[in-house]
Amino acid sequence: MALLTGLCLGGPAHAGAMQAGGAAQEPEATPSAPAAPVIEAPKLLQKIEAPYPPEALAARLEANVRLQLKVDVQGQVTEAEVMEPVGHGFDEAARAAALQFRFEPGKRDGVVKRFRIVYTYAFQLPESASPAGPVALSDAAAPGGVPAEPASSPDAKQPIEVPSSTEENTIEVTVVGESAAERRRQSAESVQVIETEQIAYETADLGTALARTEGVDVRRAAGLGSNTRVSLSGMSDDQVRFFVDGIPLEFAGYGPGLANVPVNLVQRMEVYQGVVPIRFGADVLGGAIHLITDQNVSGTGMAGSYELGAFDTHRLTASVRHLQESTGLLVRAHGFFDTARNDYPVNVEVFNDAGKLVPARLPRFHDGYLAGGASLEVGYVDRPWAQRLLLRAFFNATERDIQHNTSMTQVYGDVTGAEGSAGTTLRYEQAFGQGPSVDAVAGYTFRRSRFLDVGSCRYDWYGRCFYTLPTQGEMSDGAVERYVNNHTGFARFNAGWLLGGPHLLRFALAPTFVVRTGEDRALQALGQADPLSADRDVASLVTGLEYQYDALEGRLQNIAFAKDYLQSTSAKKLLGSGEFQDLSRTTHEFGVGDSLRLRLSPTLVAKASYEWATRLPRPDELFGDGLLIDTNLELVPETSHNINLGLGFTSLPGRAGTFRANVGGFARLADQLITLTAQESYFVYQNVYAARALGVVGAAGWTSAGQLLSLDANATWQDLRNVSSEGNFGAFDGQRVPNRPYLMANGSAQVKVGELLRSRDELLVTLRSRYVHEFFLAWAELGAADTKYRVATQFTHSVALTYVMRDTPTTMSWTLDLQNLTNARTFDFFGVQRPGRTLAAKFTLER
Repeated sequence: MALLTGLCLGGPAHAGAMQAGGAAQEPEATPSAPAAPVIEAPKLLQKIEAPYPPEALAARLEANVRLQLKVDVQGQVTEAEVMEPVGHGFDEAARAAALQFRFEPGKRDGVVKRFRIVYTYAFQLPESASPAGPVALSDAAAPGGVPAEPASSPDAKQPIEVPSSTEENTIEVTVVGESAAERRRQSAESVQVIETEQIAYETADLGTALARTEGVDVRRAAGLGSNTRVSLSGMSDDQVRFFVDGIPLEFAGYGPGLANVPVNLVQRMEVYQGVVPIRFGADVLGGAIHLITDQNVSGTGMAGSYELGAFDTHRLTASVRHLQESTGLLVRAHGFFDTARNDYPVNVEVFNDAGKLVPARLPRFHDGYLAGGASLEVGYVDRPWAQRLLLRAFFNATERDIQHNTSMTQVYGDVTGAEGSAGTTLRYEQAFGQGPSVDAVAGYTFRRSRFLDVGSCRYDWYGRCFYTLPTQGEMSDGAVERYVNNHTGFARFNAGWLLGGPHLLRFALAPTFVVRTGEDRALQALGQADPLSADRDVASLVTGLEYQYDALEGRLQNIAFAKDYLQSTSAKKLLGSGEFQDLSRTTHEFGVGDSLRLRLSPTLVAKASYEWATRLPRPDELFGDGLLIDTNLELVPETSHNINLGLGFTSLPGRAGTFRANVGGFARLADQLITLTAQESYFVYQNVYAARALGVVGAAGWTSAGQLLSLDANATWQDLRNVSSEGNFGAFDGQRVPNRPYLMANGSAQVKVGELLRSRDELLVTLRSRYVHEFFLAWAELGAADTKYRVATQFTHSVALTYVMRDTPTTMSWTLDLQNLTNARTFDFFGVQRPGRTLAAKFTLER
């Protein structure tokens, strides 16, 4: 893959101080000198990617080719001259591509003129030719750690007088090549890429940011720290997997859920819809979300953020790094701390003095949340013997109060849960000359969860103990004191081979071994059999092989793959007789898939993908979580035919701004679907014997020239239905699976104003809206029409005001965020009420 960067040499023309759009600022005139001419640089409208020379690709060579281009008054490149030949086929490839570039003509004092421009065409080995795997170097660095040629700073350019007779103007222009995020978007993979640079300034967490994306639904049971359900194209819960730098989230050291990962530590998010590349080594049914943390390994730096919000919410993140250039020694540390009382008011019913239920609006009193964690990473980067060799150690802890049951009909005042984990990972990346490249990571994680229900009071919504229970335990008839330990060893091994020309082969191997131990001290104190004391372990192995082929000068890309799944479960179930029944078993499945991308034009891309996907039951699904999820050792793997179709359009930059749009459809034909269902005071996973999800997504946006105004909107319609005529859910054949929204939409408008106090400052005003159509909480045909439980239509709005100050190398930002402007009543899981209007503030610092 060739990345295009441009660097112009100073010449006998006035460059001025170039702005983002390429137009020059008029220099300050002095009384003794005439005003300098106004130069408008040619704007690159269409670039052509040069094919990588086979000879250089086989030898794993990279190069920068300096070209002098002549651009005529129609924006055509009439001449392309190689200034400093580098050989190996680079010169010819760069020149041939540059002759096909198309520019918006440049102007001098408003008159179209011819221009001479000097470019550097940078050839970098394709991502697949560097170590395989999802971890990428910083977008500002080339493979192997060699910095890419930096964009010239507008502030560093000095005015040069332009002779009036100059027919061809030579000016400074920088054309930036595709970022890692853009290269991922343009691949054949079924992926959406969300860059978090602006999100990091906001008070939104990762779940809130994801919910703004078409095809994605994120629902939280209550306030900060509560259970979160993420849905991709109708599939949710453990059908969707999360990864941090290629490592499963539960092993990465950021806590148990997506909201625990600090947004300021994440560089971008990649959302894979239903068809998941083999490099993740995962058995996935609905898709995967990959969080890529800041991969900047250059120099010394630090970053931090502090957020203050309603309901006594405080969130703090910090990170530091230092790279010793001479030895390649890297030391990097991250930390976070979150706390919230979550005492927002809710609409409930309470007993009055006459003993009758009456409506009231009262604050939650037992919904506190506390979380924190830290990690330290030490190792070497960009050495001849390793591109990366990094050892990381981490720990985190979470505590939260539990306010009520799943439907807010039972109030708790003493029930609590806690979880903590610690572990270590070792990562190695290297390319071996013309042979394979590897990315391998292995690690161990210990996770411990605690659930306490030993209270002896019955509480009302006023927080009063109005009744003393005959036995301890608010949730059930008896005290519960559970401790569950998980010991996990895992590895991910990815290798890639360039077979020559457009052919690439990848191999992935991902073993995982989990041992579960635990105890229920309350049961043991009563001399009763403890189901948590049974020996339980799960071993799984996912293997993948992938073949990538690029044709039609890069316009066509196809990725075909196969996966093999093996799982061995050793478990015992406690019977009513007090004896344990052995339910050990071994499962073997196989899957295939294919992803295709065709670039129909420079602005139009079509994609199609398919996977016969398998997902093996997770340990928490089989064994419960020791907190609110009960055991179900009879679960079987779920499978699905996953199909995606998509068409994306991005216009070339012009005077009317930039337009973008995409439309897509998906189908999920699933069997043995595993679904989290609610009981009276707990959850349990069950197999819905067959389900079908169909859907359509679409998005459109526009950004004005100069990026003053941006408008975006998207919508998702999805229809998830039970299609099994037998089994536990046979009576609901053809009905929508309950508690799943089927129509959602998002909209946003942003105004960006620059140069208020200083030249590089920005003021951003962002308005966002979200619509969720009403949906049933239970099967649609259960009960009479006027008594069915449903969540009403929700339409919410928010506004954020952000001010960013950039003073190299420091960036600071301040944000005020007002959520739910209309104070609308919003709900999530099973009718649990969410907070109303809230105000939050956030400060970030990066250096």
